[in-house]
Amino acid sequence: MLIPVANPLFPSAMKTQIHPQYHTDAVVTCLCGNTFTTGSTLPELKTEVCSVCHPFFTGTQRIIDTGGQVERFRRRAAAKTGKQPVEAVADPV
Repeated sequence: MLIPVANPLFPSAMKTQIHPQYHTDAVVTCLCGNTFTTGSTLPELKTEVCSVCHPFFTGTQRIIDTGGQVERFRRRAAAKTGKQPVEAVADPV
């Protein structure tokens, strides 16, 4: 049988009234309408993206070329290496 020994370096009991209450049934609500439960110190959480609506998880992730930045980079890179720029290939869908 083990006998608990008080160690001055590692107090055995947590201090009372300094730890937040832990909610095991905290409800998380996403802007897309998806809800799920998790554990948290807050009873209700709100988020902008979740695994249901995030492009990485839905497979709808696309590179958006704003203002031709990708093409401008390819032209500069081709000018430095002396090669012709590679044209964009259409997605085989």
